Amino acid sequence: MIVTVETDAGLTGIGEGGIKDTLEQCAGSIIGQNPFHIERLWQKMYIEWFYPPGREKIHAMGAIDLALWDIKGKALGLPVHQVLGGAVRNYCECYPTSGLPGAAGMSLKDRAAQVMDAGYRCFRVDASIGPTGGPEIVNDVFNTHQRVREVAAACKEIRQGVGANGDWCLDLHQKFDYPDALRCCKLIEEYEPYFVEDPVRDEHFHQDIPKLRQLTTVPLTAGEEWGQRWDFNTLVENHDIDYIRATLPNVGGITEMLKVLALCETHSVGIIPHFTGPLATAALVNVLSTYSQPVLFEYNYGDRRIPHLPQCIDFKNGKVYPNDRPGLGVTADMAQLRMVGEVTTAGASRLYYRPDGSLTHW
Repeated sequence: MIVTVETDAGLTGIGEGGIKDTLEQCAGSIIGQNPFHIERLWQKMYIEWFYPPGREKIHAMGAIDLALWDIKGKALGLPVHQVLGGAVRNYCECYPTSGLPGAAGMSLKDRAAQVMDAGYRCFRVDASIGPTGGPEIVNDVFNTHQRVREVAAACKEIRQGVGANGDWCLDLHQKFDYPDALRCCKLIEEYEPYFVEDPVRDEHFHQDIPKLRQLTTVPLTAGEEWGQRWDFNTLVENHDIDYIRATLPNVGGITEMLKVLALCETHSVGIIPHFTGPLATAALVNVLSTYSQPVLFEYNYGDRRIPHLPQCIDFKNGKVYPNDRPGLGVTADMAQLRMVGEVTTAGASRLYYRPDGSLTHW
């Protein structure tokens, strides 16, 4: 879903995310407000309704928040990464999942080698993978106890493909219960993955990942389904994960992501954002190019053109680059999009103000 926020000054900001219902509720909170007051507007969207927002509404808030930052950058004539203090890296390294386009039919070893040759940092696979020529998943039956051995055999082949100096990573994708997740992590330690992602169910992260951290040497990451920082702050603070998978717009936009960066930087935790839409990816490049800790992008667009975004992401040889275009650096061809909703009037305000003017719950 593409979102635009129009201003009476003639500037239009663009964002991505949410669904029609949640976007319309959030949009009512910002009509008639100063678009430069982004933190205030984020708080207003967050607290103006009775229930705390769930992950779906946070997604919509994130889309509008991206558009507000786009407006600010355009008004100042600066890319968002400059508004945030400037880039600390020349580019952001990337990895594709399962190989490059046209890799179907190639062995795992050859696919992994091809990704390294194309300039990517890592080769990534899902735990549905087995060794080349190994048994396929039939009728969607996934035997985790058996699959652990097949995944380990595949990882051995991938390590051979990326070579001694290459990197690879594995997404268990919440498929395994704790005992099999631990078995898998132990079996692949010798192949030195860059990380193992979502080793157990999301509902069990806070109980099981700390135990895994003590029993395996593989780096751990989690969180592609997370919303804002309260979903994962204790895992970061206790150094139970090495990287987080929080992404845009899912965490609530750039405003919330900046707080995530501060939390992770305090504990030297890297960020490997989950694959997201192309416009949100452009926003991630702006934000994460300013982050001092390790960053790695899941990037599956390659050189593919995005028809409705003629100007979007600067990608070359397995890397995405910050640019100097104002705002998020994205241009949309609105003729290729269909309007599904519009909000032009403010919603009912349900909040109170502290004596100093800051917002609080009603």
